[in-house]
Amino acid sequence: MERLQKVIANSGYCSRRKAEELIAAGKVTVNGVVISELGTKVGPHDKIAINNKPLQNINREKVYIMLNKPRNCVSTMSDPQHRRTVLSYIQGIPQRIYPVGRLDYDTSGLLLLTNDGEFANIITHPSHVVNKTYHVLINGAISKTELQQLARGVEIEPGIISSPATAKLLNYADKTNNAVISLTIHEGKKHQVKRMIAAVGKEVLKLKRVAISFLELDETLRPGEWRHLKPKEVKRFFGVGVIAKQKNN
Repeated sequence: MERLQKVIANSGYCSRRKAEELIAAGKVTVNGVVISELGTKVGPHDKIAINNKPLQNINREKVYIMLNKPRNCVSTMSDPQHRRTVLSYIQGIPQRIYPVGRLDYDTSGLLLLTNDGEFANIITHPSHVVNKTYHVLINGAISKTELQQLARGVEIEPGIISSPATAKLLNYADKTNNAVISLTIHEGKKHQVKRMIAAVGKEVLKLKRVAISFLELDETLRPGEWRHLKPKEVKRFFGVGVIAKQKNN
């Protein structure tokens, strides 16, 4: 017996966190009965349906992809506003893959896609504390004090302080006084980097994710290009998950 959200994720339908959202929204049935309680366990002979459509195990082979996400596309499977999605850049992959987490519409850089729910969970679950590094172009200069504030944590909404981060000045954009900083965080709150920068009185002009944990964006990939992760890269991420479980036990 396995938890329902894990079975859905392992089928390749979506990530485990998305599966939890579907269950909580009452969109999942088991043997014709709506299930809304997280943690419900199912067996191999139970009939699972999502939005009244039978769940099929469409994963014959696990797929792990690095995409250099361009700006002005959404990190979702589809978009009600008919904007371009990141999946439109991935051609020739028969498996149903989905983004691991999200980048904002106007944010570029490293985005992973997979059909492996366990892999996605390692990267996105808050308990695993996986760092993400961004290069941020801001309007104007930034002081040492402001960098220290970002590193200590800033108020990103009333009563909510961001966790400690790593913040450092990289350079200044050509012929401008606009600073480029590196910011490493492990939280994934909506628009977090933009809200952190706003908390020190600055504005994000351009945002690019350059690393997830140890994995850096392959700079040979132009915006919109992708490659498969190397087996050693995938293996190392699963090692990150094992370490996180040991720390949490």
